[in-house]
Amino acid sequence: MRRTIIAGNWKMNKDHIEGAALAREIAAGLARTPPSCDVVLIPPFTSLPAVTEAIRGSIAKAGAQDISAEDEGAFTGEISGRMLRALGCAYVLVGHSERRHIVGEGAELLARKLRAALRSGLAPVYCVGELLGERESGAAGEVVSRQIREGCEGLAPEEFSRVVVAYEPVWAIGTGRTATPKDASDMHGSIRRLIGTLFGAAAAAETPLLYGGSVKPESAPGLLADPEIDGLLVGGASLASDSFLAIVPR
Repeated sequence: MRRTIIAGNWKMNKDHIEGAALAREIAAGLARTPPSCDVVLIPPFTSLPAVTEAIRGSIAKAGAQDISAEDEGAFTGEISGRMLRALGCAYVLVGHSERRHIVGEGAELLARKLRAALRSGLAPVYCVGELLGERESGAAGEVVSRQIREGCEGLAPEEFSRVVVAYEPVWAIGTGRTATPKDASDMHGSIRRLIGTLFGAAAAAETPLLYGGSVKPESAPGLLADPEIDGLLVGGASLASDSFLAIVPR
């Protein structure tokens, strides 16, 4: 059975004091009503020590928003997988649309980052998704397929077994627009078939596929009811404990 994952990406929000307070509120809410899924908090780098301490002993897990493709060395401003593991991280985002389209990270770099995460014992949450123009032109499936091949093709099946894939249509991130349940389901089905082609039927059956893009408490149940969707990557709604906890299934 595939595990369900609800991950909150805080992006560049919450300093370490605010982050610790939010993490404590979420951890307390999870303790009162244990969830039926894995819950991951993904704060900025500067808040990671405070957040990991705040959730210590709880069922919540920590993740990072990015990772260096290098393991160590003279790379000013970079954060290695070993450093993230030492802080208690279990997950790391790779290829989020803001890294692709704002920072300008390309396919070769993202493939290296994904492999650096695996070397470090982290579970990479590999993000894929199309722009609005690509969706409207009918190229969404081709774009997402290319992104998965560029990042993951060539991995051994046992390596890929630690990868989580998050589909985030770029046009839905932070816009208030959400893909229809059918749009999301169809794309997740296409991703699962591609995983089967690349890594075999077992990988297709076992890989968690998350949906992200303006997820709200109102839209979450319909998305999670779809058998192709195994969890959610939550943005703005993860910045308040009440809205994030309302998304977490019990």
